[in-house]
Amino acid sequence: MPAKSGRGGAEVPGVKTNEREGTRAVLRHSRTSASKVRQVLNLIRGQDADRAAEILALGDREAAATVGKVLASAVANAVHNDGLDAEDLYVSACYADEGSTLKRWRPRARGRATRIRKRTSHITIIVSRLPDERIARRRAKQAAGSSQRSRRVAGSRRRQQAEASASTAPVKGGKDTELESEPGGTAEADVGETEQVESEGTEPEAGTESAHADDEAVDTAEDAGAKSEETDGESAEEKGE
Repeated sequence: MPAKSGRGGAEVPGVKTNEREGTRAVLRHSRTSASKVRQVLNLIRGQDADRAAEILALGDREAAATVGKVLASAVANAVHNDGLDAEDLYVSACYADEGSTLKRWRPRARGRATRIRKRTSHITIIVSRLPDERIARRRAKQAAGSSQRSRRVAGSRRRQQAEASASTAPVKGGKDTELESEPGGTAEADVGETEQVESEGTEPEAGTESAHADDEAVDTAEDAGAKSEETDGESAEEKGE
């Protein structure tokens, strides 16, 4: 039988919001106006529980933090009280009703006062289990994504192994011959260097011998001059006598 409105008016089609099936969580007397909370609830209505939590976590409105806590409470109630899986839940209904209004006064000019209305709201979130078809499609999509990821990982591992084997394999062709010819070339260069060092070493020895011979000749000439001077002196002395 269709429900009726609260004041005995026309019949309301469908099920009442407070009679929906599912697990609910209610926050009463939230210090936020119902109009501000409804703007946030419109973003998560009909979304999966995980997706709704992400939307609320990234929301920039102040009411998003409060609604996120209510959603987490509803999911926890469904898991612990009804034994449902958290991954199979979605937000089947969410609404915010107006609560009591706190009245304050602000003094104004000419002795007047202005009323300040501090609105409150009652936030309700209902989570239910997804239909079987939707759960099957979701699991198939997750399996396809995981298989694609496993294929990508296997392909990257095979490429890494191929690169490692190519880098460690022995080199064939001209590189080996070049490596073999290098030792011989180095030996010939060593022989040439040793011969040059020996020739350079012998040249200074010959120069030193000629220099010694010149020095000895100079010494003999000086000795002969000294002896001749002595003999001349002796002959002069004999003549004087």
